[in-house]
Amino acid sequence: MTNLKVAAELGFAAIPVQRPRQQVETQLRRAILEGELAEGDRIPSENALAQSFNVSRATIREALRSLSEAGLLAKGHGTTSGMYVQSVDHNALSRIVAERLGAILDLGSVTPAEVSNFRDLLEVPSARLAAQHRSEASLAVLSEIIDQERSTTFDDPAVPEFNARFHSEIANASGNRVLAAFVAALHSTARPLAFVYIDEEFGRVAVGHHIALHHAIRDEDSEAAALAMRNHLDYLREHINAKAGPEALEQQTAARN
Repeated sequence: MTNLKVAAELGFAAIPVQRPRQQVETQLRRAILEGELAEGDRIPSENALAQSFNVSRATIREALRSLSEAGLLAKGHGTTSGMYVQSVDHNALSRIVAERLGAILDLGSVTPAEVSNFRDLLEVPSARLAAQHRSEASLAVLSEIIDQERSTTFDDPAVPEFNARFHSEIANASGNRVLAAFVAALHSTARPLAFVYIDEEFGRVAVGHHIALHHAIRDEDSEAAALAMRNHLDYLREHINAKAGPEALEQQTAARN
């Protein structure tokens, strides 16, 4: 057997040398993911990094931009505040999705109706999984939100926030952090109640739906939870059409801004 054949069978192959930007980005990414740079830590200045890596400031700037786009770094307030490490858990994923989706909505590449429909596709399985995996802590949070909803009036500006928190907490209870990240992001972006005319009847029925969801999740009845969520979403859609008119979805972008 020739040496060339042995080498081929072992699968040896040439590994391309990384560009300077990739070397900088790889090492900074590793430091963040391995905890050497913790959430909230300030990254050294471009000058300091350029000297440390022996590259140009332009190279450092490219690497930092890439890490920022990946959600690992964020610019602080002010023009001279520098870059800071962001969280790298599912909450970071939710923030990134919300930011990117908000920009896409503003550009008109997708419609608010598409975002709303996609959110609905996630909500039913979210409720079903929550009934299977809920904890006492998540039940307590859901109960607390319902108490806040019941103790306020339908015209309270905090009502949309209560609703978003309730749905996001159901997703958290599902035990699937990716699902939870997307549900939270879609609620913060779409804000389903922000473009609906809310009256006293709507508030009463919606809270009743939340109570039914809470009970089904508490009782670990996944099918009942899924049905309760489906009924809730159907009611929201019917209420939008009946109370706000067909132009309501198109007003969502204005409501977000």
